[in-house]
Amino acid sequence: MPPPTFPSGVSLRPLRATDAAALAQAYRDNREHLAPWEPLREDGFFTEAGQAEQIARRLEGRAAGTDMPWVLATEERIIGTMTLSGIVHGPFLSAHVGYWVARWMQGRGVCSTALQDVLRHARDELGLHRVQASVLPHNTAWTTVLRRAGFTLIGTAPSYLRIAGSWQDHLLYQRILH
Repeated sequence: MPPPTFPSGVSLRPLRATDAAALAQAYRDNREHLAPWEPLREDGFFTEAGQAEQIARRLEGRAAGTDMPWVLATEERIIGTMTLSGIVHGPFLSAHVGYWVARWMQGRGVCSTALQDVLRHARDELGLHRVQASVLPHNTAWTTVLRRAGFTLIGTAPSYLRIAGSWQDHLLYQRILH
C-alpha cells in the first residue's frame, strides 16, 4: 500500500538509511528557521555523514521498538520529520511526538495531517494509550497543531530542554488515544 498523500503533495513515510543526503540538505536549507526550536548543532550535523549517523541511531531505535521516525517529503525532497520517540510498552503504553517542517511549508496543513496519521499508527499499530508532546511556550504554530489534534495541556516543565543554547521551560501536552 503506498504511503498516504497529504496537502501540497507531501507524503509521510518511514525514514530510510538512504535519506542521509536529502535530510542533510533539508536541515541546511532550514538551519536558520529551526535554530530557535532545536539544540545547538555542530556543523557536522548538517552533512551527509552527520545525517547518516543520526539516521543509524534512529533506525536502531526503530528496530528496538523505542522510536518510529518518519520523513515528510515531496517527490523532489525531504521537507521535515515527525518522530515517535521514547516508546514505552507495559502498563504505560506511551510515546513522545516531535516534528519539524520547512519554513515554506508551514501553514498548509501538512503537520496537522501528518500528526493525525502518526496518532492513528500509535493507537492502531503500536497499541499506545497516550502520546505526549513538549513545546516552547512561544511556539504558537506547534501549540496550534497539537490543540487541533486533541492534545490537552497537562503542565509546565521548568528548564526542560536545552534549546538554542539555554535551558528553556516547555509546556507539556498529551493526547489519550483510547
